[in-house]
Amino acid sequence: MGILSRFKDIMSSNINALLDKAENPEKMIDQYMRNLNSDLGKVKAETASVMAEEQRSKRALNECSAEIEKMQNYAVKALEAGNEDDARKFLEKKSSLSEKEAELQKAYSLAASNAVRMREMHDKLVSDIGELEARRTMIKSKMAVAKTQERLNKIGSSVSGANKSMSAFNRMEEKVERALDEANAMAELNAAPEDGINDLTAKYDSKPDVEDELAALKEQIKNKE
Repeated sequence: MGILSRFKDIMSSNINALLDKAENPEKMIDQYMRNLNSDLGKVKAETASVMAEEQRSKRALNECSAEIEKMQNYAVKALEAGNEDDARKFLEKKSSLSEKEAELQKAYSLAASNAVRMREMHDKLVSDIGELEARRTMIKSKMAVAKTQERLNKIGSSVSGANKSMSAFNRMEEKVERALDEANAMAELNAAPEDGINDLTAKYDSKPDVEDELAALKEQIKNKE
């Protein structure tokens, strides 16, 4: 039964712990499944061989039992015909066949036990492979989610970096505006002070009288007539 050694090792261990040690869990579990399916093919062949041996042993036992029964019948016929020597020979043959039958019975019992055990291991392997296939799908789904989360984390880092850059731009803009305000303030301070005399003289300058202009226009129109 060495053919099942790798299967037993894998099934008796914590497969998740093994996957934790793997650099690429997806590749690791795929490799395990390939190994198990390869073993399943070998187990099927071995199971078929053991079952065939059971059938061969059973057939040999049945043939021997039939031969014993035949010798018994011939012995009876010989006695009925009054041939005691012939009957003795048939019974001697029956005796030797009975010894053979006992050995064949042992061989058949062992072959039948091996066939049952092999079939149980075959069915167990098929069942466990089915369970691992379902777990592989689940693990791959989790890996896909983990990879998506990892990408989102990277995008989040980029967004965070952009926010930091935006904050830095805002600080630079504030510095520029502050520098501009300071420059404008300095320009005002550097401008020549005004004494206000111009505004004061304008107050007393004569302004055109609208009524005088209107009268002049009327006079011009009248003269043209």
